[in-house]
Amino acid sequence: MVRKYFVKELGLLLAVSVIMIITNMIGYKMPLVDSIKGVLLLSAIGLFGLTVSKFMSQFIKLPSMMYVSLTGLLLACPISPVKDAVIGITSQVAFLAPTTALGVFAGISLGKDIKEFAKIGWKMIIITLFVITGTFIFSAIVADLVLRVTGAI
Repeated sequence: MVRKYFVKELGLLLAVSVIMIITNMIGYKMPLVDSIKGVLLLSAIGLFGLTVSKFMSQFIKLPSMMYVSLTGLLLACPISPVKDAVIGITSQVAFLAPTTALGVFAGISLGKDIKEFAKIGWKMIIITLFVITGTFIFSAIVADLVLRVTGAI
């Protein structure tokens, strides 16, 4: 069962990796080899975190994203012996390149459920837009405050 899960996640990560590499090259003018190295390292971190999450779910239920983020943080933290390599390789991937892949999969997901989405009604769509807008604005305010307090801006 773990092997089937691993193969499924690997396939999904490869699809996302291809989209990220193309986006990184075309949209952000990054060299192909550097893009491939960076995306493969990010994918390896993601796959490791997902595999750990699958194993740990037998003991404790925590989101997979926590394990993926923790893996990346541990590899790039100041006390990590591989931090320079990890930061150097992943810095060749534009920060917004993964969002393009995310947008593609979100669009596909929404497209397959469009009939269900339409059944919700127009009132719920307006509420959803307000919630998304409010979340974005509040996040921007918090980020601005933190940047001002830390002296970054």
